[in-house]
Amino acid sequence: MSIYDLYIISPYVAMSLAAVLVIVVDLFSPKKALLPAAAILALLAPLALSLIQLDALGDSPHLLANSASVLTGSLSVDRFALFFNLLVIAATGLVVAASTEYVGQMDRFRGEYFALILFSATGMMLLAAATELITIYISLELTTMPLAALGAFLMTSRSTEAGMKFLIAGALSSAVMLYGMALIFGFTGSTTLQGISAAVASPAQQDVAFGSYALLVGFVLILVGFCFKLSAVPFQMWVPDVYEGAPTTVVAFLSVASKAAAFAILLRVLYTGFFDVGLEWAGLIATLAAVSMTVGNLMAIGQNDIKRLLGYSTIAQAGYILVGVAAGVKSSGSGLGTLEFADIGPSSVLFYLTAYTAANLTAFFAVIAICNRTAGSRIDDFAGMVRRAPFLAVALTLALVALIGVPPTSIFIAKLYIFTAAVDSGLAWLAIVGVINSVVSAYYYVRVIRVMFLQQSISQESVSAPISSWIALTLAGITMLWIGIAPGYIMRVTQSAALVLGG
Repeated sequence: MSIYDLYIISPYVAMSLAAVLVIVVDLFSPKKALLPAAAILALLAPLALSLIQLDALGDSPHLLANSASVLTGSLSVDRFALFFNLLVIAATGLVVAASTEYVGQMDRFRGEYFALILFSATGMMLLAAATELITIYISLELTTMPLAALGAFLMTSRSTEAGMKFLIAGALSSAVMLYGMALIFGFTGSTTLQGISAAVASPAQQDVAFGSYALLVGFVLILVGFCFKLSAVPFQMWVPDVYEGAPTTVVAFLSVASKAAAFAILLRVLYTGFFDVGLEWAGLIATLAAVSMTVGNLMAIGQNDIKRLLGYSTIAQAGYILVGVAAGVKSSGSGLGTLEFADIGPSSVLFYLTAYTAANLTAFFAVIAICNRTAGSRIDDFAGMVRRAPFLAVALTLALVALIGVPPTSIFIAKLYIFTAAVDSGLAWLAIVGVINSVVSAYYYVRVIRVMFLQQSISQESVSAPISSWIALTLAGITMLWIGIAPGYIMRVTQSAALVLGG
């Protein structure tokens, strides 16, 4: 491995070394309060290296484009991968800041908590850059295993159950996906996405959908594995229990960063490896999108626990995002089966993920602050919160309104963007389903708002939060409003990143 290879992987190495640094600080420093600061400062290294690589790209499609590196074919350090690097680093930093009070209540394992978050973030960053099946699998496991440990971190019955369910669901999905990868390799003779694309596009494979029934089965099995990570229906059964039982800070991280990484690799696999059969998989993805947002919203209506409600909400949000995935391919009209890359589809996905990260973290940070004081996560525990914690109540209200898709919040623009992409690609019916589901979602989000503003609280004790939580909540909330009011910059960035997928 050359010096240039080390430079290519430097952001991922820096993130893993950040995790090691936190463990070292925990071992040798008696001041455990320094751990969150150490974790946040350590994030500056992968952030700086990612920005340096982004600047170094220039007009090149990716940093390995003209290099005979050993990493060629395994990783692609391009604007798409670097976009997700920055998104994951930002989400990680905010979650670490919001975790200060939670970790401060621990007698031990403080360093391990932050280290596991950073190790999982390393896997997420690698996942966005992976272009080879084995690398994809290893990155997924590096993402999943720390999250399973974090889910069980409270070591209560519910937390342990949540961690075990996440671990078992992750193991099953990985096994299914690995079998699919084996079938793909057996049929195409390659584990790289470029090699798979060449085999799929071969004229000899055009008689049957996906070229071969074996290839079709392999593709479906890989998609099943991804759907577990995305929490898409019908592979969402682990979500409500994990969201309810796991530490809320961990759930916040899982709901945004893990989802972003899963969508990153789904986009890269579909558009780089299987684009030539896009008309076949686009219909399947569209169906998953419609079912996911419908089931997620309908199941959320009857929930009395705010964490379970947000769990079903994230299932519905995965459905909305899948609309953009399906909208990335369309018939060019120049001939039967001729495909055209519609960059508005994947760019709308990237924009939605950014908007969703800001809005969902705002909601979770407000919920964390409230639940830490009320010692409960039932919706009734939020009664009268506007008088006990006006700022937290307003912040949570804005986040819930954003998740509905009401202007001028971030997800209003994101939904408009993603539904426009669907109509542009001939999926108007899917956009209509999405709009109807957005109206349905207003019921359970507004219910929480009504309880906070109109229902009387038994306790009149004020609710506060540490300064680090306030900072994290404020930054996430301002970002949410900024994207909604002035989306132009983020839209240009996402469009530039999405063009990478079109070759």
